[in-house]
Amino acid sequence: MSDAANFPAEGPLLALDPGEKTIGVAVSNAARTVITPVETIRRMKFTADAARILALFDEFSCTGLVIGWPINMDGSVGPRAQSARALGTNLKRLRDLAIHYQDERLSSDKAEDRLRAAGKKRDEIERVIDAHAAAIILEDAIEALNA
Repeated sequence: MSDAANFPAEGPLLALDPGEKTIGVAVSNAARTVITPVETIRRMKFTADAARILALFDEFSCTGLVIGWPINMDGSVGPRAQSARALGTNLKRLRDLAIHYQDERLSSDKAEDRLRAAGKKRDEIERVIDAHAAAIILEDAIEALNA
């Protein structure tokens, strides 16, 4: 399920929070101690989405990709999780990437809670929540990788 064992010990990681309409993106620094929400990609066709994802991967000199895996609360795999897996599979067809799928249950809720606590208004939250959810997914993945 995961190529995380193939991740180099250091180097930036790119994280994706794939949704039906958008893909949130976050990145870590090389030491994986600082995580930054980057942007929210409006989904179009796979080729355009993949081009942007790979451009960001290269821009930040990433060594691995973390994809949020939206399994159901009961742990079962539904259509959203299958879609996230397909995204990773299709990206691997374009480039040999080390990919780790990270359980992302409640990541959007955590992101919204953090943004509200920071005093962000509803319209601003809606613009940035996906990238912030990707940051939480990346935090969880780095913690799991270091365990």
